[in-house]
Amino acid sequence: MRRDKILIVDDDPDILDVLFLTLKEQYEVFSAQDGEEALRLVQTKSPNLVILDYKMPKLDGKQVCQILKKDILLQHMPIIMLTGKGEVTDKVEGINAGADDYIVKPFEPKELLARIKMILRRTERDLDANPLTHLPGNVSILNELQSNIDNKKIFAVGYLDLDKFKSYNDKYGFEHGDEVIKETARIIIKAVQDFGNPGDFIGHIGGDDFVFISSPQRVDKICQKIIQDFENAASSFYNEEDRQKGYITGKDRQGKEQKIPLLSVSIGVVTNVARQIQHVAEIGEIGAELKEYAKRLERSNYIKDKRKSAADIS
Repeated sequence: MRRDKILIVDDDPDILDVLFLTLKEQYEVFSAQDGEEALRLVQTKSPNLVILDYKMPKLDGKQVCQILKKDILLQHMPIIMLTGKGEVTDKVEGINAGADDYIVKPFEPKELLARIKMILRRTERDLDANPLTHLPGNVSILNELQSNIDNKKIFAVGYLDLDKFKSYNDKYGFEHGDEVIKETARIIIKAVQDFGNPGDFIGHIGGDDFVFISSPQRVDKICQKIIQDFENAASSFYNEEDRQKGYITGKDRQGKEQKIPLLSVSIGVVTNVARQIQHVAEIGEIGAELKEYAKRLERSNYIKDKRKSAADIS
């Protein structure tokens, strides 16, 4: 059974030892002794929870907490702040920085374990999120789409996935594939933040499939920015040899070796500008159709639906 991962951060080796002994039976535990090392381990180990000392060298607990909570891919990760006995200011500043809970040193191990279980249980219940990117998952996506329909909003929904991603995974492995997915998420987030509206929605359906919801007036620039940034990043996902060639070699379903182009992105954009959409399922069906059409084009592309009904082909 998969065990939750916990990162413990303290510059006192004795505290780290106590934390490790307390947690090791129930959790996979990693440790750091300063704030900079903690941030590196968060990126490489993807912990489910961080236990963070308030006073540390390089970056203190408050600074680390603020950095993590500003990152949309990490802001939902729960943080427990460790503070000294009676240091009320540390507790208040830790909570203000975004910590989800605090515990005073020296702590009672049973109390710490109880708080960890409570926070992880609450996070799992309350956060419908993809475990890799921490973007909202399918329940939130369906609710957001339904809300747009119920409120009779004029919307543009972008369905996005990566071309040739399975072949990339086959050659480079799932760890590299996960990094590509996380970078794709960051590219989408930046494009929506730069060119979308306040409150626009981004979700992760699963694997290399994403969705974003904006307005018809903004969606073209969002798509163009995503494509531009992904094309600029695509070559960095490959080793030097494949980068120079501009393709990788793989086998098709018949076992025949073929040249597979570098990763690209395809986006199908569904709008209700010219047609009425009454059900969430309609959005998904139209988006899938448009995205498949975009995949037939060269490199990264997006296709925006301008038809007045599903019967229109032009």
